[in-house]
Amino acid sequence: MRKPEASEKDILNQEEAIVFFGLSRQKFYKLLKEGKGLPFMALYGTRRLIIRTEFEKYLKAHPELRRRA
Repeated sequence: MRKPEASEKDILNQEEAIVFFGLSRQKFYKLLKEGKGLPFMALYGTRRLIIRTEFEKYLKAHPELRRRA
């Protein structure tokens, strides 16, 4: 049984989201630390998980999170 790719998952952990979307690590962690009630964040105990489809919508409105080319 193989491990599913990030593109196949509906919920990603923080590292998977950074790699999959090509995000600036520093900006992303700052957003998660300051942002309460973000529409793409789900809490599972103390873990912060990213809802992929909601985060894709958020990135369209906030492209500054992506790494510079």
